[in-house]
Amino acid sequence: MSDGRLSVFKTYKLYVGGKFPRSESGRVYEVTDSKGNWLANAPLSSRKDARDAVVAARKAFGGWSGATAYNRGQILYRIAEMLEGRRDQFVREVAEAEGLSKPKAAALVDAAIDRWVWYAGWTDKIGQVAGGANPVAGPYFNLSTPEPTGVVTILAPQESSFLGLVSVIAPVIATGNTAVVIASENSPLPALSLGEVLATSDLPGGVVNVLSGRTSEIAAPLAAHQDVNALDLAGADEVLTKELEIAAADNLKRVLRPQPVDWSADPGTHRLTAFLETKTVWHPTGSLGASGSAY
Repeated sequence: MSDGRLSVFKTYKLYVGGKFPRSESGRVYEVTDSKGNWLANAPLSSRKDARDAVVAARKAFGGWSGATAYNRGQILYRIAEMLEGRRDQFVREVAEAEGLSKPKAAALVDAAIDRWVWYAGWTDKIGQVAGGANPVAGPYFNLSTPEPTGVVTILAPQESSFLGLVSVIAPVIATGNTAVVIASENSPLPALSLGEVLATSDLPGGVVNVLSGRTSEIAAPLAAHQDVNALDLAGADEVLTKELEIAAADNLKRVLRPQPVDWSADPGTHRLTAFLETKTVWHPTGSLGASGSAY
């Protein structure tokens, strides 16, 4: 610099349990832009980092799933607010990561902010869409209500990494699940920066955990982990998808397979319902004091 001052380069870290640890392995890898120019060193997560992220996600699940849908919506809206305040930073990072012009990167960041708001509005409505009263033959009330599946491992999309990233995280946590996210291997920096937004948005620590590194190296132990309840394989290729589906079969995880997606299109409710379970409760009519049963 002309004044002799050295630039302060950003140190990217993981986001696990509401904190920003370096990788347990101490390893990093170089992240470059679309032209091969160095951008930063990103943490190279280990299996231990993945296990720590699952522990954090499980610890946060009870409080997050037990929060009111309205409260979850407020927090998702707060994420949008915080992201709006750091818009310029994300426009720069997305432009560098995806090789886009500033106007195109700005459009993607704006769409990602709007996506948080969109899912925030669904938190207290999806229960009415996915649940309801069922007609039965007999003197019973029969009610079905959706409940979150649990801890979801998400492989973020490799392309359109930021809008795609938001589009897979937001519906998972909107419905009360917690998440372990594996960032795009080639473009992890916007995802790691998103951790800083989440940490300042009232989202409880552990609800979202962000790892970076070699996707196949981190995903394999997570797919086999007995305390992971579901997988979103949005960022997996055909070979990795097959490997992870086999590993996931050990404890009957829900698996959302990768499919061609236009992340800029109306997302619909598919990803909201993908990681919900249905609880059905029977209760005798006219016997308010009697206990019902559920299955």
